[in-house]
Amino acid sequence: MHGKLFVILGGLNLFLGVALGAFGAHGLRARVPLEMLEVWHTGVEYQLVHALGLLAVGLVLSHLTAAVAVVVGAGWLMLIGIALFSGSLYGLVLTEVRWLGAVTPFGGALFLLAWLLLVWGVWKGWH
Repeated sequence: MHGKLFVILGGLNLFLGVALGAFGAHGLRARVPLEMLEVWHTGVEYQLVHALGLLAVGLVLSHLTAAVAVVVGAGWLMLIGIALFSGSLYGLVLTEVRWLGAVTPFGGALFLLAWLLLVWGVWKGWH
């Protein structure tokens, strides 16, 4: 059940990442400074990478005999990380509310923890 959910969440985030990337490249180009376009691009890049991570979590879950909860936790941390990291960057660009930049490192920390949990879960539970 969880494997299918994370593959779906990964696919949806890949779709959103591509759509938001196109919006940034075409819809924001004339509206925001170059520096803010780079911030937008960083949000898209991290969303796409971690959407692939969600796909990996979903696929890995089908091979585990133990440590399933650890890998499921990694998936949820990646998803929350996308919301905090990429979401805060998108919000910063669209609203110019500077304090949103302070949220970004929390998403980054969740990404790091998620990757460590994924590795640990595979180490402990792969059959």
